[in-house]
Amino acid sequence: MSDLGKPLVVIGLGIAAAGAVLWSGLGRSWIGRLPGDIHVRRGGADFYFPLATCVVLSVALSLVAWLVRGRH
Repeated sequence: MSDLGKPLVVIGLGIAAAGAVLWSGLGRSWIGRLPGDIHVRRGGADFYFPLATCVVLSVALSLVAWLVRGRH
């Protein structure tokens, strides 16, 4: 069980750091507003799908997972 503790602490600190960055408003200007994000407004209905934002976050999280997995 002691082998499980270290990765859990690292993951928890990473989540806390990401939360602090988002809470500070640092990414507010570009998250969800990238070229490639779909936003359609017709009449009284809005449809929004952050396609490019999802791709960027997926690549970033995959890179972090690859770096963490490579250290073991």
